[in-house]
Amino acid sequence: MDDHALYRVALPGGPRLALGPPAAEPERLLPPELTLDRLLTGSAGQFWRDLDQAPTAPLTAPARILAPIESQEVWAAGVTYAPSRDARKLESPRYGSVYDAVFSAERPELFYKSAGTRVRGPGEDIAIRSDSSWNVPEPELVLVVTSRCEVAALTIGNDASSRSIEGANPLYLPQAKIYDGSCAVGPCLIRPPQAISLGIGLEIRRGPETIFQATTNTAQIVRPLAELARWLGRALTLPAGAFLLTGTGIVPPAEFSLQGGDSVVISIEGIGVLANGVCRIECGDLPADEAWNAGRREP
Repeated sequence: MDDHALYRVALPGGPRLALGPPAAEPERLLPPELTLDRLLTGSAGQFWRDLDQAPTAPLTAPARILAPIESQEVWAAGVTYAPSRDARKLESPRYGSVYDAVFSAERPELFYKSAGTRVRGPGEDIAIRSDSSWNVPEPELVLVVTSRCEVAALTIGNDASSRSIEGANPLYLPQAKIYDGSCAVGPCLIRPPQAISLGIGLEIRRGPETIFQATTNTAQIVRPLAELARWLGRALTLPAGAFLLTGTGIVPPAEFSLQGGDSVVISIEGIGVLANGVCRIECGDLPADEAWNAGRREP
Protein backbone atom coordinates (compact mmCIF):
# COMPACT_ATOMS: atom_id res chain seq x y z
CA MET A 1 0.00 0.00 0.00
CA ASP A 2 1.03 3.61 -0.44
CA ASP A 3 2.58 5.61 2.43
CA HIS A 4 -0.40 7.90 2.91
CA ALA A 5 -4.17 7.91 2.79
CA LEU A 6 -6.68 10.73 2.33
CA TYR A 7 -8.95 11.66 5.24
CA ARG A 8 -11.69 14.25 5.71
CA VAL A 9 -11.78 15.83 9.15
CA ALA A 10 -13.98 18.22 11.12
CA LEU A 11 -12.32 21.49 12.13
CA PRO A 12 -13.77 24.70 13.64
CA GLY A 13 -13.59 26.41 10.24
CA GLY A 14 -15.30 23.55 8.43
CA PRO A 15 -14.31 20.17 6.95
CA ARG A 16 -10.80 19.82 5.51
CA LEU A 17 -8.87 17.10 3.74
CA ALA A 18 -5.86 15.62 5.50
CA LEU A 19 -3.20 12.98 4.90
CA GLY A 20 -2.01 10.23 7.20
CA PRO A 21 -1.01 6.58 7.24
CA PRO A 22 -3.66 4.06 6.17
CA ALA A 23 -5.45 2.42 9.09
CA ALA A 24 -4.16 5.14 11.43
CA GLU A 25 -4.86 8.84 12.09
CA PRO A 26 -4.57 11.92 9.84
CA GLU A 27 -1.40 13.93 10.47
CA ARG A 28 -1.11 16.69 7.83
CA LEU A 29 -3.71 19.19 6.66
CA LEU A 30 -4.13 19.97 2.98
CA PRO A 31 -4.95 23.49 1.70
CA PRO A 32 -8.64 24.44 2.13
CA GLU A 33 -9.06 24.97 -1.63
CA LEU A 34 -8.11 21.34 -2.31
CA THR A 35 -11.42 19.49 -2.10
CA LEU A 36 -12.51 16.02 -3.06
CA ASP A 37 -14.89 17.53 -5.63
CA ARG A 38 -11.93 19.23 -7.29
CA LEU A 39 -9.63 16.20 -7.08
CA LEU A 40 -12.14 13.90 -8.78
CA THR A 41 -12.72 16.09 -11.84
CA GLY A 42 -9.57 14.85 -13.57
CA SER A 43 -7.93 11.49 -14.20
CA ALA A 44 -7.11 8.87 -11.58
CA GLY A 45 -3.40 9.51 -12.05
CA GLN A 46 -3.84 13.25 -11.59
CA PHE A 47 -5.79 12.64 -8.36
CA TRP A 48 -2.70 11.28 -6.61
CA ARG A 49 -0.24 13.63 -8.32
CA ASP A 50 -2.23 16.58 -6.98
CA LEU A 51 -2.11 15.10 -3.48
CA ASP A 52 1.60 14.29 -3.69
CA GLN A 53 2.44 17.82 -4.81
CA ALA A 54 0.13 19.75 -2.48
CA PRO A 55 1.63 21.73 0.42
CA THR A 56 0.67 20.44 3.87
CA ALA A 57 0.63 21.75 7.43
CA PRO A 58 0.78 19.71 10.64
CA LEU A 59 -2.52 18.71 12.16
CA THR A 60 -1.66 19.77 15.69
CA ALA A 61 -4.72 18.50 17.58
CA PRO A 62 -6.91 15.40 17.24
CA ALA A 63 -9.75 15.92 14.79
CA ARG A 64 -12.92 13.92 14.26
CA ILE A 65 -12.75 11.83 11.11
CA LEU A 66 -15.71 12.37 8.78
CA ALA A 67 -17.03 10.30 5.91
CA PRO A 68 -14.52 10.98 3.08
CA ILE A 69 -17.16 12.19 0.64
CA GLU A 70 -18.48 15.57 -0.55
CA SER A 71 -21.04 16.09 -3.34
CA GLN A 72 -20.50 12.63 -4.86
CA GLU A 73 -23.41 10.25 -5.30
CA VAL A 74 -23.09 6.73 -3.94
CA TRP A 75 -24.05 3.87 -6.24
CA ALA A 76 -23.87 0.14 -5.66
CA ALA A 77 -23.37 -3.08 -7.59
CA GLY A 78 -25.41 -6.09 -6.55
CA VAL A 79 -25.02 -9.87 -6.79
CA THR A 80 -21.28 -9.77 -7.44
CA TYR A 81 -20.35 -12.62 -5.06
CA ALA A 82 -21.78 -16.14 -5.15
CA PRO A 83 -22.89 -15.99 -1.46
CA SER A 84 -24.86 -12.82 -2.23
CA ARG A 85 -26.63 -14.49 -5.16
CA ASP A 86 -27.51 -17.49 -2.98
CA ALA A 87 -28.78 -15.29 -0.14
CA ARG A 88 -30.99 -13.26 -2.47
CA LYS A 89 -32.53 -16.48 -3.78
CA LEU A 90 -33.18 -17.64 -0.22
CA GLU A 91 -34.84 -14.40 0.86
CA SER A 92 -36.97 -14.15 -2.29
CA PRO A 93 -37.85 -17.72 -3.36
CA ARG A 94 -40.56 -16.60 -5.80
CA TYR A 95 -38.08 -14.51 -7.79
CA GLY A 96 -34.82 -16.42 -7.36
CA SER A 97 -34.22 -16.74 -11.10
CA VAL A 98 -33.75 -12.95 -11.32
CA TYR A 99 -30.59 -13.18 -9.22
CA ASP A 100 -29.22 -16.18 -11.10
CA ALA A 101 -29.70 -14.28 -14.37
CA VAL A 102 -27.94 -11.07 -13.30
CA PHE A 103 -25.06 -12.95 -11.67
CA SER A 104 -23.98 -14.36 -15.03
CA ALA A 105 -25.20 -11.56 -17.32
CA GLU A 106 -22.86 -9.20 -19.15
CA ARG A 107 -24.67 -6.15 -17.71
CA PRO A 108 -24.26 -5.84 -13.92
CA GLU A 109 -26.91 -4.79 -11.45
CA LEU A 110 -26.24 -1.14 -10.54
CA PHE A 111 -28.50 0.95 -8.32
CA TYR A 112 -28.47 4.34 -6.64
CA LYS A 113 -27.69 4.14 -2.93
CA SER A 114 -27.27 7.58 -1.35
CA ALA A 115 -26.52 11.25 -1.75
CA GLY A 116 -23.17 12.21 -0.29
CA THR A 117 -24.87 14.42 2.27
CA ARG A 118 -26.70 11.40 3.76
CA VAL A 119 -23.64 9.18 4.15
CA ARG A 120 -22.59 8.34 7.72
CA GLY A 121 -18.94 8.42 8.73
CA PRO A 122 -16.86 6.48 11.27
CA GLY A 123 -18.48 6.38 14.71
CA GLU A 124 -21.88 7.57 13.46
CA ASP A 125 -24.99 5.40 13.58
CA ILE A 126 -26.35 3.53 10.62
CA ALA A 127 -30.09 2.84 10.75
CA ILE A 128 -32.58 0.01 10.40
CA ARG A 129 -36.18 0.55 9.33
CA SER A 130 -38.97 -0.19 11.81
CA ASP A 131 -41.13 -1.64 9.01
CA SER A 132 -38.57 -4.34 8.20
CA SER A 133 -38.17 -7.46 10.34
CA TRP A 134 -34.89 -8.60 8.75
CA ASN A 135 -32.05 -6.08 8.60
CA VAL A 136 -28.37 -6.67 7.89
CA PRO A 137 -25.15 -4.79 7.26
CA GLU A 138 -23.31 -5.44 4.01
CA PRO A 139 -19.51 -4.93 4.24
CA GLU A 140 -18.16 -3.82 0.88
CA LEU A 141 -15.11 -2.49 -0.89
CA VAL A 142 -15.91 0.93 -2.37
CA LEU A 143 -14.47 2.30 -5.61
CA VAL A 144 -13.94 6.06 -5.69
CA VAL A 145 -14.20 6.99 -9.37
CA THR A 146 -13.36 10.20 -11.18
CA SER A 147 -15.54 12.17 -13.57
CA ARG A 148 -13.98 9.96 -16.28
CA CYS A 149 -15.13 6.83 -14.39
CA GLU A 150 -11.56 5.80 -13.65
CA VAL A 151 -10.90 4.16 -10.29
CA ALA A 152 -8.85 6.69 -8.31
CA ALA A 153 -9.11 5.31 -4.77
CA LEU A 154 -10.63 2.67 -2.51
CA THR A 155 -12.44 2.84 0.82
CA ILE A 156 -14.78 0.81 3.04
CA GLY A 157 -18.57 0.88 2.81
CA ASN A 158 -21.57 -0.46 4.70
CA ASP A 159 -24.63 -0.99 2.49
CA ALA A 160 -27.24 -1.49 5.21
CA SER A 161 -30.22 -3.39 3.80
CA SER A 162 -33.79 -4.32 4.69
CA ARG A 163 -33.84 -7.90 3.48
CA SER A 164 -37.49 -8.56 4.31
CA ILE A 165 -38.57 -5.66 2.08
CA GLU A 166 -36.44 -6.70 -0.89
CA GLY A 167 -37.43 -10.31 -0.33
CA ALA A 168 -41.12 -9.45 -0.66
CA ASN A 169 -40.52 -8.25 -4.22
CA PRO A 170 -37.28 -7.28 -6.02
CA LEU A 171 -39.03 -4.11 -7.21
CA TYR A 172 -38.95 -2.91 -3.59
CA LEU A 173 -35.16 -2.66 -3.82
CA PRO A 174 -35.08 1.17 -3.53
CA GLN A 175 -37.07 1.06 -0.28
CA ALA A 176 -34.84 -1.72 1.05
CA LYS A 177 -31.67 0.17 0.21
CA ILE A 178 -32.31 3.93 0.23
CA TYR A 179 -33.30 5.59 3.50
CA ASP A 180 -31.70 7.82 6.12
CA GLY A 181 -28.74 6.04 7.69
CA SER A 182 -28.56 3.22 5.16
CA CYS A 183 -24.98 3.94 4.05
CA ALA A 184 -21.67 4.49 5.83
CA VAL A 185 -18.25 5.10 4.25
CA GLY A 186 -14.72 5.57 5.59
CA PRO A 187 -12.42 6.05 7.30
CA CYS A 188 -10.03 7.07 4.49
CA LEU A 189 -9.24 6.74 0.79
CA ILE A 190 -6.20 4.78 -0.33
CA ARG A 191 -4.40 4.46 -3.64
CA PRO A 192 -5.49 1.20 -5.33
CA PRO A 193 -2.81 -1.51 -5.23
CA GLN A 194 -1.70 -3.21 -8.44
CA ALA A 195 -3.68 -6.36 -7.63
CA ILE A 196 -6.87 -5.76 -5.65
CA SER A 197 -7.12 -8.87 -3.49
CA LEU A 198 -8.04 -7.58 -0.05
CA GLY A 199 -9.39 -9.38 2.97
CA ILE A 200 -12.71 -8.09 4.35
CA GLY A 201 -13.89 -8.77 7.89
CA LEU A 202 -17.26 -8.19 9.56
CA GLU A 203 -17.92 -8.27 13.29
CA ILE A 204 -21.31 -7.49 14.83
CA ARG A 205 -21.46 -6.81 18.56
CA ARG A 206 -24.47 -6.74 20.88
CA GLY A 207 -23.33 -5.23 24.13
CA PRO A 208 -20.02 -6.87 25.10
CA GLU A 209 -20.70 -9.98 23.02
CA THR A 210 -19.69 -10.66 19.42
CA ILE A 211 -22.80 -12.22 17.89
CA PHE A 212 -21.57 -12.63 14.32
CA GLN A 213 -18.16 -12.69 12.67
CA ALA A 214 -17.01 -13.64 9.16
CA THR A 215 -14.44 -12.87 6.48
CA THR A 216 -14.19 -12.83 2.70
CA ASN A 217 -11.83 -11.51 0.03
CA THR A 218 -12.39 -9.09 -2.83
CA ALA A 219 -10.81 -11.66 -5.15
CA GLN A 220 -14.18 -13.46 -4.96
CA ILE A 221 -15.95 -10.65 -6.86
CA VAL A 222 -17.00 -12.14 -10.18
CA ARG A 223 -16.60 -8.92 -12.22
CA PRO A 224 -13.50 -6.78 -12.92
CA LEU A 225 -13.72 -3.70 -10.74
CA ALA A 226 -12.75 -1.28 -13.51
CA GLU A 227 -15.54 -2.79 -15.61
CA LEU A 228 -18.11 -1.97 -12.91
CA ALA A 229 -16.90 1.65 -12.95
CA ARG A 230 -17.19 1.81 -16.74
CA TRP A 231 -20.76 0.48 -16.65
CA LEU A 232 -21.67 3.18 -14.15
CA GLY A 233 -20.50 5.90 -16.53
CA ARG A 234 -21.97 4.53 -19.76
CA ALA A 235 -24.92 6.93 -19.80
CA LEU A 236 -24.39 8.96 -16.66
CA THR A 237 -22.51 12.22 -16.15
CA LEU A 238 -20.55 12.38 -12.90
CA PRO A 239 -19.00 15.88 -12.78
CA ALA A 240 -17.37 15.30 -9.37
CA GLY A 241 -16.98 11.53 -9.63
CA ALA A 242 -18.87 8.97 -7.56
CA PHE A 243 -18.54 6.23 -4.97
CA LEU A 244 -19.41 2.70 -6.10
CA LEU A 245 -20.06 -0.09 -3.60
CA THR A 246 -18.98 -3.39 -5.14
CA GLY A 247 -21.27 -5.91 -3.46
CA THR A 248 -20.98 -8.12 -0.41
CA GLY A 249 -19.54 -11.58 0.07
CA ILE A 250 -20.60 -11.85 3.73
CA VAL A 251 -24.23 -12.64 4.49
CA PRO A 252 -25.38 -13.33 8.10
CA PRO A 253 -27.71 -16.33 8.51
CA ALA A 254 -31.44 -15.95 7.93
CA GLU A 255 -32.21 -16.05 11.66
CA PHE A 256 -30.02 -13.00 12.30
CA SER A 257 -31.24 -9.40 12.22
CA LEU A 258 -29.66 -6.17 13.42
CA GLN A 259 -31.14 -4.44 16.47
CA GLY A 260 -30.90 -0.90 17.70
CA GLY A 261 -27.85 -0.60 19.95
CA ASP A 262 -25.75 -3.11 17.99
CA SER A 263 -22.28 -2.19 16.72
CA VAL A 264 -21.01 -3.08 13.24
CA VAL A 265 -17.26 -3.24 12.62
CA ILE A 266 -15.96 -3.67 9.06
CA SER A 267 -12.26 -4.04 8.32
CA ILE A 268 -10.51 -4.14 4.97
CA GLU A 269 -6.85 -4.97 4.64
CA GLY A 270 -4.71 -1.87 4.11
CA ILE A 271 -7.59 0.59 4.55
CA GLY A 272 -8.55 0.27 8.19
CA VAL A 273 -11.76 -0.11 10.16
CA LEU A 274 -15.22 1.39 9.71
CA ALA A 275 -17.18 1.09 12.97
CA ASN A 276 -20.79 2.26 13.38
CA GLY A 277 -23.53 1.93 15.93
CA VAL A 278 -27.06 0.96 14.92
CA CYS A 279 -30.25 2.93 15.58
CA ARG A 280 -33.86 2.18 14.65
CA ILE A 281 -35.89 4.70 12.68
CA GLU A 282 -39.67 4.75 12.91
CA CYS A 283 -41.48 4.69 9.57
CA GLY A 284 -44.94 3.27 10.29
CA ASP A 285 -46.39 -0.19 9.80
CA LEU A 286 -46.42 -1.26 6.15
CA PRO A 287 -47.33 -4.66 4.69
CA ALA A 288 -43.88 -5.52 3.31
CA ASP A 289 -43.13 -8.11 6.00
CA GLU A 290 -46.47 -9.85 5.49
CA ALA A 291 -45.79 -10.18 1.78
CA TRP A 292 -42.28 -11.45 2.47
CA ASN A 293 -43.48 -14.02 5.00
CA ALA A 294 -46.17 -15.21 2.59
CA GLY A 295 -43.51 -15.64 -0.07
CA ARG A 296 -41.38 -17.70 2.32
CA ARG A 297 -44.34 -19.96 3.09
CA GLU A 298 -45.21 -20.46 -0.57
CA PRO A 299 -41.97 -20.71 -2.59
